[in-house]
Parts: sequence; structure tokens; C-alpha cells
Amino acid sequence: MHIRTTVVGLALAGALVSGCSSTGSSDNASSASSKGANSEAAASAEKSDALTAKQAVAGLKNFIPGLKLVRDYTEASDPNHLLGRPGGYTSKAAFSDSRVSSADVEGLGEDAVERGGSVEVFKTAEEARARAKYIETIAKSMPGATEYHYIAGGILIRVSNLLTPTQAKDYETGAKSL
Repeated sequence: MHIRTTVVGLALAGALVSGCSSTGSSDNASSASSKGANSEAAASAEKSDALTAKQAVAGLKNFIPGLKLVRDYTEASDPNHLLGRPGGYTSKAAFSDSRVSSADVEGLGEDAVERGGSVEVFKTAEEARARAKYIETIAKSMPGATEYHYIAGGILIRVSNLLTPTQAKDYETGAKSL
């Protein structure tokens, strides 16, 4: 009985910690999970902690058929120099989305967020939210740098602002499954 009470308590605590399942930039805010999904949110947070960014991209592909893994970063190739460093992510991957017009991303690198997005995996949901907030703060001074953000446990999914809000919702749906 004591073990069961502890497990239920931990599940509820996890649900409270991950209660805000996503965050958005500027006008691109997405809503949190439905009220009745507390236990699902806790289970999702536990599952997502074990995923790498590459695995998360593979999971998102089930909801976005035009998604394609472009790069699975290493410590040496990470453009932000955050991979494996204190306060940084534990893995990062970039993806493209075929719904983004190639004319809109001409001249950008194949792994640019504008071409689709990226997944950054952190040790905690708090670290993922802090990173999203940091990016949003920078984007306020550069409106062209806005992007959609979806958080599942310690996973931050950054999605191109070149997708419509309806298209970006596919990532929100996919994030809930991670």
C-alpha cells in the first residue's frame, strides 16, 4: 500500500511539473494538454526523458509524414555549443518539413530551423522551458526569428514560423505522444 501511494504521489508530482506541455513565441502560443490528462502527462514526461533527439524526431514523423531528419548533432557539430555542456541539452537533431516552401528558405543551411525545426533534449522540463524562454526573448527583438515551441518533459521541439498555425499543431499532437 505504501509503495502504491508513493507511485501515485510521484505521478501527480510529475503531472504538476509538466503541467504546461507547451509554450509559444509571441502570438504562436499553444494550449496545454486537456485537464483530464494528468496521469498521461506524467507518463509522457517519464517516457520522453529516455528519448534522444533523433528518437524524438522519429516519433514526430508518425504525425508529420513530410518530416525528414537532417542532422543528428555531436558535441563537435553543435552550432550553439550547448550539447553536453552544463545547462545545455543532452542531444539535438534538426529536421526539415516538406510543407515549408523551398523559395522561403533559399540560402539557408540544410539544418536551419526555418526549414522545419529542431529537437533539443534536456535533463529536465524546467531546463527545456528556460531554453524556450531564452529563444523567445531573443525573437522579440528580431521578429523574423520567431518560432513555435512545444515541450514534452525535457524535450523542446522548435518549429519553423514558416508553417501555418494549423500545420504547426501537428507538432503539438506529436509532442503529446513522446
